[in-house]
Amino acid sequence: MKKIIRKLPQGLREKIEGLPPGIADNLEEIRVKAGADSLIISEGREINLHDREESTPEALEEILNRLLDYSYYAYEEELSKGYITIEGGHRVGICGRVSLKEDKVCLIKEVSSLNIRRSRQILGASDKIIGSVCGGGVSNTLIISPPKCGKTTLLRDLARALSERGYRVGICDERSEIAGCFNGRTTYDLGSRTDILDGCPKGEGIIMLIRAMSPDVIITDEIGKSEDACAIEEALCAGVKIITTIHGNSFEDVASSAVGGLIKNHIFETLIFLTATPSTGTVRKIMKLSGMRRGGKGC
Repeated sequence: MKKIIRKLPQGLREKIEGLPPGIADNLEEIRVKAGADSLIISEGREINLHDREESTPEALEEILNRLLDYSYYAYEEELSKGYITIEGGHRVGICGRVSLKEDKVCLIKEVSSLNIRRSRQILGASDKIIGSVCGGGVSNTLIISPPKCGKTTLLRDLARALSERGYRVGICDERSEIAGCFNGRTTYDLGSRTDILDGCPKGEGIIMLIRAMSPDVIITDEIGKSEDACAIEEALCAGVKIITTIHGNSFEDVASSAVGGLIKNHIFETLIFLTATPSTGTVRKIMKLSGMRRGGKGC
């Protein structure tokens, strides 16, 4: 994160570097918006930096240029999705005026706001659930929570923990969030038996991993499309276990989603519900279902 802070304008950089150590060491987000005060999120707290006069459109453009190392071309595909992943696996969300080509977003220009989200590995984050996930063999697992409750951090550590237990793990990382790859390489310790497909759509990536890497377990995040469900069912038919996440608050939420059939048919054997109270990553509930009615090795 220090490398990122060094790329910020002097005024903003000095304000962040002047924060008390307890806040600076636990930075989660730096939110910069043209014509508004910059905000720091640390341990769930929002801190106003009162720098409205310095937060000009030109300043935001310069911040983005520095984060891109002045190479728009290298990040063109990611920019069309509204974010970039930079060294260290950190994510920068971008808003501004969208440029379209053939009715598809090809660029965001005239940048109006940036959200720099810190990515970090918490070794041992999965200790509290590993027994539920792989006690007596890996179970097909769905982690459920609203945004910013620690799903990705948990997946990241599960990959490492399962790899260390001798499982071949495949990660399909569509948004480059789990492995935090930069120039094709992960910035985290994910275990020596873990293979990563970075930036690949889940529907295709799951099948590619099965055919190319013969994993025991595939980990991916934020399922929600019908093609995701089809790929998961194909994985289960190949005898590969799935661990993934979905946004939601309750069993009813996810059961009524586009991938609700996976829930209703008991494709997942373990459901883990997370909350941010009292702290990010708190396990609210673990549900054990009766087992798969279809899918898996029985297909």
